[in-house]
Amino acid sequence: MSHLHQDKKILNRVKRLQGQLKAVEASLSEPETGCIDVLQQVAAIKGAVNGLMNELTEAHLRHHVLADAEQVNEEELTEFLKLLKRYG
Repeated sequence: MSHLHQDKKILNRVKRLQGQLKAVEASLSEPETGCIDVLQQVAAIKGAVNGLMNELTEAHLRHHVLADAEQVNEEELTEFLKLLKRYG
């Protein structure tokens, strides 16, 4: 996926994830931080990772799978991507 180095949106997602992970690490270092607070932070990270996976999957499909296609049914592709996001 060498084309991904040009995608600022994906890079920004990864940087936000790094920040979220550092926040969890900092929370774990603080004795007064409650378990629920840490769990909420981890749940946010899980959602962010799922979002990143969806973006990477779409980029892969568009760049590698559909790149040479004569015609792409955008409506069908959109429905497929929705399905992946819902169950992936």
